Amino acid sequence: MRLQAQAETIRRLRQRSDLLTAAAMKRLDAESVWYRALPAEDRSWIGLVAASGISAFIDWYENPAPTTYNASEIFRAAPPELIRSMSLQHTLSLVRLLVEVVEAHTSEIASGERESELREAVLIYSREVAFSAAEVYARAAEVRGAWDARTEALAVDAILRGDDDDALRSRLATLGWDATTPVVVVAGALPSAEDSSVELRRTARRAAGDALVGIHGDRVVLVLGGQGDLRAAATSLVPLLGDGPVVLGPVVPTVLEASQSARGALAGLAAARGWPDAPRPAQASDFLPERALSGDTEAVEVLRTTVYAPLAAASGPLVETLASYLESGRSLEAAARALFVHPNTVRYRLRRIAQLSGWDPTDAREGFVLQIALVLGRLREPAQIRRFPTKS
Repeated sequence: MRLQAQAETIRRLRQRSDLLTAAAMKRLDAESVWYRALPAEDRSWIGLVAASGISAFIDWYENPAPTTYNASEIFRAAPPELIRSMSLQHTLSLVRLLVEVVEAHTSEIASGERESELREAVLIYSREVAFSAAEVYARAAEVRGAWDARTEALAVDAILRGDDDDALRSRLATLGWDATTPVVVVAGALPSAEDSSVELRRTARRAAGDALVGIHGDRVVLVLGGQGDLRAAATSLVPLLGDGPVVLGPVVPTVLEASQSARGALAGLAAARGWPDAPRPAQASDFLPERALSGDTEAVEVLRTTVYAPLAAASGPLVETLASYLESGRSLEAAARALFVHPNTVRYRLRRIAQLSGWDPTDAREGFVLQIALVLGRLREPAQIRRFPTKS
């Protein structure tokens, strides 16, 4: 008798499965703002998921088994992309709504003690489906995280190689990068702690609007983008990097030009051994003399064109004054005697040199930059005998 009553309940459930699905979708449309905001295609897929859930419940009620409350089986009717449209919270609200709909119709489907058994079965099944759904979303998050990490690594590699193609644009779009904002690249040592790279990624994404983290051997390359102060954001991440120099490349207009910033940052990091007392972090331009001495042609060209060339083109013997000042041990009086001018004239010319080149000859470090630029500039000039003015 009991088996006959259960069979009758199952028969009625199957007869009303379409009705239950329609009632659930009607309530979902009336009560859920997130559902109404979805595209029509996604809404239709959710209808299939709801129907699949009710059908799976009937199968489980007839033959209780773990496989029949597996959420992945319920979602099998819909494409995997639906999980991106539906959050776990939305999925659980759908399960809750289905439970309420089935409960509301239990008196029509079963009677007597079968009604209470059906209600209890619905609650047990919904609980198991909720746990199973959480596992489905957790696995999806792991897969998505691994995919994002690989896409991030490929994007950083493309930036370091200087690629500017559709593949790079596609990867950046996949990662949600805003291609219209400025970018700076930071290079430093890999943190020693095993889990510190995870914290670095998390903090980098909070510090800047966009962030990519690339691990290359014992080096870390950070690509930071956004409308805020990128240098300040980069500075805030320095404590999370390993011991040693940290170098910031120049800020560039967009991520598609990030390879310029990356070249500067990595060149500065490679040359940083030549200046052990460099600030942390330092700009790539701070290492121009070390980069030039190590064979960085870009640094050589920058020193020649932006430091030496303006001095050579200016009116007055600024190059000769700089050479005399540096060769005399940075002594105003000694330089003035060598040039047969008053020390105030040398002082005035040094100020002009600082204005034109951006580097102050009276500062020890900046004077070294000027000295290297002077040597590089002279190497390009035709050979000539240096002549000092004669005393009148």
